[in-house]
Amino acid sequence: MKLILAEPKLLKESISIISDLVTEARFKISRDVLELVAMDPANVAMVIFRMPSSSFAEYDIKKDEVIAINLGSLKQVLRRAKGNDVLSLEMSDNKLKVTLKAKSTRTFDLPLIDLEEKEQRVPKLDPKAVIELPSESLNEAVEDIDIVSESISFQADKGKLLVSGTGDLTKAEVVLNHGDGVVIKSSEVHKSKYSIEYLKKMMQGSKLAGKAVLKFSKDYPLTLEYLEKDKVSLTFILAPRVDND
Repeated sequence: MKLILAEPKLLKESISIISDLVTEARFKISRDVLELVAMDPANVAMVIFRMPSSSFAEYDIKKDEVIAINLGSLKQVLRRAKGNDVLSLEMSDNKLKVTLKAKSTRTFDLPLIDLEEKEQRVPKLDPKAVIELPSESLNEAVEDIDIVSESISFQADKGKLLVSGTGDLTKAEVVLNHGDGVVIKSSEVHKSKYSIEYLKKMMQGSKLAGKAVLKFSKDYPLTLEYLEKDKVSLTFILAPRVDND
């Protein structure tokens, strides 16, 4: 196995984002894609990461591989990657060999680990509201609501997305209308509430893609997608917060 990236930024940023949710994970390396599917320790959020072979300068796979690694350790190594570095990933003696090459050649050997947890499967969801919007618009809305609340509500209606949150004595609302880069598909009203703590980690996907896609229904898991076509896709699934009252 030998994978070479001429631009390590996509992998570097992706692992940095994922490692805020998951500490250890399996990578599946097949002939067409490098992918990771993992749950956070609290079983509240899932992350699905894919880099197709087309995003690599060289993608040499003799057979499908599954490797498990500590993402914190990998993140620390990838942080050393500069913009002009060529990054290569190889398997050697039950270790992942990471090489950064520019004017100098730097090599890091990271031990593979055994993960006892079962393989994660991506659930089949059927959300009724789908909203495509600029990543920055989502970031701003979440940061606005974060001022007053620990949870955030998304309400989709025909032509409008209402983002809101309430504190003890405070309330914040952001309204995004269909148009100007915002596309809202919802035949009826759907509203659901989620953890801002998790969402703030997930919205770092804006470093990868200028567009975000939100999918949800009433009291239903949220799907948040970031896609850079033919390069990288980062998707999160977040459990809803359901009020008991």
